[in-house]
Amino acid sequence: MTIKLNPLNAIDFYKADHRRQYPEGTEYVYANFTPRSSRLAKMLPDFDDKVVFFGLQGFIKHFLIDTWNEGFFKQPKEKVVAAYKRRMDSSLGEGAVPVDHIEALHDLGYLPLRIKALPEGSRVNMRVPVLTVINTDPRFFWLTNYIETVLSAELWKSCTTATIAYEYKRLLTQYAVKTGAPLNFVPVQGHDFSSRGMSGIYDAAQSGVGHLTSFIGTDSVASIDYAEEYYNATGVIGVSVPATEHSVMCMGTEDSELETFKRLICELYPAGVVSIVSDTWDFWRVITEFTVALKPEILARQPNALGLAKLVFRPDSGDPVKIICGDPDAEVGSPAYKGAVECLWEVFGGTTTDQGYKVLNERVGLIYGDSITLDRAQRILEGLEAKGFASNNLVFGIGSFTYNYLTRDTFGFAVKATWGQVNGVGRELFKDPITDSGVKKSAKGLLRIEESENGFTLFDQQTAEQEQGGALKTVFENGKLQYECTLDQIRERLSIA
Repeated sequence: MTIKLNPLNAIDFYKADHRRQYPEGTEYVYANFTPRSSRLAKMLPDFDDKVVFFGLQGFIKHFLIDTWNEGFFKQPKEKVVAAYKRRMDSSLGEGAVPVDHIEALHDLGYLPLRIKALPEGSRVNMRVPVLTVINTDPRFFWLTNYIETVLSAELWKSCTTATIAYEYKRLLTQYAVKTGAPLNFVPVQGHDFSSRGMSGIYDAAQSGVGHLTSFIGTDSVASIDYAEEYYNATGVIGVSVPATEHSVMCMGTEDSELETFKRLICELYPAGVVSIVSDTWDFWRVITEFTVALKPEILARQPNALGLAKLVFRPDSGDPVKIICGDPDAEVGSPAYKGAVECLWEVFGGTTTDQGYKVLNERVGLIYGDSITLDRAQRILEGLEAKGFASNNLVFGIGSFTYNYLTRDTFGFAVKATWGQVNGVGRELFKDPITDSGVKKSAKGLLRIEESENGFTLFDQQTAEQEQGGALKTVFENGKLQYECTLDQIRERLSIA
């Protein structure tokens, strides 16, 4: 991989000269990364104020190790120092930021930092730090908060995506249990459709692994690569199916849409699962007329190696609740009034679960992926239940409306220093703005986290000996990864959370 980013520049400008702003004699700075508040609770009534901690190992491997080594330590000192000086001089003024400390860091040859963290895949209580970071060499006290910008930028999104994915899994599991749907369908019932709407393909890959902590359904190929590269993922990481897009259907022309369907299901994909976008023109015609015309071919589909043989219809416009469950304001008895699931039931029938809920014939199904949110997913599941249908009649395509309509403030993630040492004497640091609601009030001093049956609890103002205990474990020290986890381990933690 060619690294063109100078990692020294992955900062806000004001970080550049904080080194000289600290008191003379500063030796250590100790900071933490904490989710401080929850806005998701407003979206899902039973949210229990816990976030999924995920993304640190990928950040360490990709940025703290690979990017720093390739973009700084392995580069000629004169080159990287000159580049840094030019950047500072051109924006802050000639000589505004000295570079002797940068030269000393290059001479050292590694990042003198120690990061302690909770296990990735942990569900962490609000206002409890997920990690702490401190410099290991007193000459480089400035490094702790120097990396705040990139640490925050790289981690808040992964944690937030993994948390929301977990909430989808919990919601889908809840309705599977209520309606008697098989629980082994849940891992594919939430399918990642978000890549094209993310902030670049690297964001799509990194965020997409957050989805994979709770599901295996994904259309993000790069996420699987990321999971293999940075989380030692093996086995079933992510799965998908052949699927069409509107350009395919349009190219086949509206007059020949039925023939396009037939060619897809009989010639190209006669076995296994295929998903066909069905609202290019008249979705209700497809779901009520094409299904009848192609019923013999659909029922004759052959199972693949996994025993699956299903034609999945994909509506891609309109109100998802009404499209799937029916529109009470539509003409009584019309397809729109009945909704897609009832229309398919009338053509293909199916079975019932032990709880008495209907499941469509195994040869047909539905997927909806237009602007799905937790709230909309819940309303669709409620609508299916009310109509007497089990939850597994539908797969949800979870897109960027869920995974990119977010900010760092979704869970209030922030890096804050709470302890330092000046001339051999420790200082407990904290902030508690009188003008704030209390959200920005920080912990104080050295920190220890303990795990109990109620989750994780923060203890601040700890002694150095107390800080060594608890659930935070060293994962990175002096340029090296000290502990490595796998995607399977993360999934296992979330399966029992």
